[in-house]
Formats: sequence, structure tokens, C-alpha cells
Amino acid sequence: MLEKQTTNFEKTVIVGVVTQLQSEDKLQEYLDELEFLTFTAGGEVIKRFWQKLDKPNPKTFLGSGKMDEIHHFVKEYDVNTVIFDDELSPSQQKNISKILDCKVLDRTNLILDIFAQRAETSYARTQVELAQCQYLLPRLSGMWTHLERQKGGIGLRGPGETEIETDRRIVRDRISLLKEKIKTIDKQMSIQRSNRGAMVRVALVGYTNVGKSTLMNAVGKSDVFVENKLFATLDTTVRKVVIKNLPFLLSDTVGFIRKLPTQLVESFKSTLDEVREADLLLHVVDISHPDFEDHIESVNQILKDIKSDDKPTIMVFNKIDRYQPQHIDTDDLITERTSKHYTLTEWKSTWMSKLGAKNALFISATEKKNFEEFREKVYEAVREIHITRFPYNNFLYPEYKDVEENAED
Repeated sequence: MLEKQTTNFEKTVIVGVVTQLQSEDKLQEYLDELEFLTFTAGGEVIKRFWQKLDKPNPKTFLGSGKMDEIHHFVKEYDVNTVIFDDELSPSQQKNISKILDCKVLDRTNLILDIFAQRAETSYARTQVELAQCQYLLPRLSGMWTHLERQKGGIGLRGPGETEIETDRRIVRDRISLLKEKIKTIDKQMSIQRSNRGAMVRVALVGYTNVGKSTLMNAVGKSDVFVENKLFATLDTTVRKVVIKNLPFLLSDTVGFIRKLPTQLVESFKSTLDEVREADLLLHVVDISHPDFEDHIESVNQILKDIKSDDKPTIMVFNKIDRYQPQHIDTDDLITERTSKHYTLTEWKSTWMSKLGAKNALFISATEKKNFEEFREKVYEAVREIHITRFPYNNFLYPEYKDVEENAED
């Protein structure tokens, strides 16, 4: 497992590859995100390395020449950590660590470390530890490089193997224990959810750092932790919200991200159950982010993976106060105008026509711009579900009561 970060930033370099499936522009976008992840974890990126490959090298991920270049840079600038944008196999991580002689992490390892830092409750800490143990188990042999450097010494090979096997058994036992602990908590949380009754449930979903917690605070008048870093919120927060005279439950869930580690999806099952059991999803999008459409696709894919992609959904395009289209000079006759140059009005027209005005909103949670429209649309969507669920419970809606009384006459 990863060691805790200190208050000082670790000097870090990040690494990626350009392949047939991943262009250079796309790689740079991913490395931008990896740099933000590194900053969130407590690192400072001082250099990026990348290489064009048909496919990653099965032994060292990169070619030997690029590995030598990184090794020289690491030595010259006393770099603490090298982080790869893709998940490394146990053998790749072991081989790269030998060559670079420094701490080598991959994207999954980095995300797990951030989750470990962010976990506040016992349940979240248990979920993260389970994910870390599942990630660590196949990589244990790489932890014993201090024995491998002494290969050939009499009596060292056996004890080394014994020690590794002992550690594997300890980690397996720990995984079993954590799974049982999570199973127990899952039952308790399932009972808690069932005790909420038949009240309509609304879940905020979206990419990490899109403003879900800020929106939760603004709507639910709650005090959810907000910070401009990735994964500021891990634990699901549920609040009873009343818009006009209609009560419903609003939950703020963990943010999604591209290449979300499968270990986290598995261990955060109960947290994702809040999404699975929701009646309505508010898919929050940071429209000021240049890759927001990719973020939408990533979230939709995860919703599909957890079988929640068929739920009623309102797209909430947040941070309109920060949206800035890319500028094209009027004298520039070469640059082709793309969606990157759309004005906010053009984006509204695009998404309103694609989803329908009923299912798309453009707001600013911090500035509370278009907030009344947001509240009205959420109210209408919740009311529609509520009327279906409680067809005779119309005391909330006088207009429906009048209709029924006239029908009886």
C-alpha cells in the first residue's frame, strides 16, 4: 500500500503512450488529468514523458531508449516518483522499478492513494483498504527487491519465497476479513435505505470535481466538504430536501473518472447502490472543462456497467460562469471551427435539441445562476414520479384535488 504523503510536494514525472487507439492530443488531455490527480495526491509534476508505440512493451511498457532517458532525468533531478497513465502489470511494475530505481506507480495506484487520503468514515476506509489489498496481492513479489539484489547468497532464495508466501496469505486473510466487514455494513445500509420509506430518491452523479457537492450544499442546505481537487467527497451524503411542498431524498455520490479502477467499483458497491436505487439521476457536468463531452461518455459507461443507464436523467450543465469558448482570430483562415469554439448559446441549442428542454439545464451552483429554473425542473420530475407512486396522495397538489372532486360529482 502507498505511504502517506507529507506536507511537502513529491517531485514527480508522469508517463504515457501514443498508440493507434490514442492520439497525441488525447494523450495530452489524459496527462493533464493525471497531473491534477498527482497534485491532489501531494505531488508536483516537473516533466512529462511519452512515446509513440503500436502497443505498450509487455516487459517495460516503454522502449529501452525512452526508459534510459527517464532514468537519466530521474537521477539528474532527484525525482521521487514516476507515475504511468495506464495500469501496469505486476511484472512491468517490477521491471520498471529495477531500471529507474525509484518509486513507480500507475494510474490505479495513484487513485487508490487519493481515496486512502480522502476516506473519512470507517466504511470508506474499509472499502479503500479492500481495493488496495486486491491491487497489492499480485504485486507482492515486486516488494522483495532487497532480496533479489542478493541473489546467489546461500539460504536467501528459500526464506525470500517463504516470506512472500506468508505475506500473500496475510493479505488474502485480510481481504476475506474486509469483505465480511463490508458485507455486514452493506446489510446495515440496505436496512437504512429501506427505512427511508417510499420517498422519491434523487442522486447526483457525474465526473469528479464537476461541482456535485457545491450543488448539494446549495439545494439541500447541507454542509458537504467542497474543494477544488479530485475526489473531495467519498462518502455518500443523503439529505431530505423540500422544493415547494414536495419532499424527496437527495444523495451526493463519489465522483467518476476515466479508467476508474475495477477494485474501487467492486469495493464501493454499497455507495453505488445509492445510484442503482435512485428514481431520478441529476447528471452534473462541468461545461467549462474542455473535455466535458468525454466526461459525459465516461460517466454514461460507468452507469451502464452498474446497470443504471436506463433511469430518468436530467443533464445539469454546471459552471456556466466559467465557460470560455476557444477564440479564433477573424483573420485566421486556416483553423477549422469546431465544438471547442461554440458559445454557451450554441451549446444550449445543441443539448436542448438533443435531449429536449425538459432534460437539460445550464446553471452555476456557486453563483446560483438559473437556480429557480433548476428547482422547478427537479420539482416537476420528482412530482411526476411521486404522482405515479402515490396516485391517491394528492394533498400536496391542490390542482389535482380539484380535478378528482369534479370527477366524483
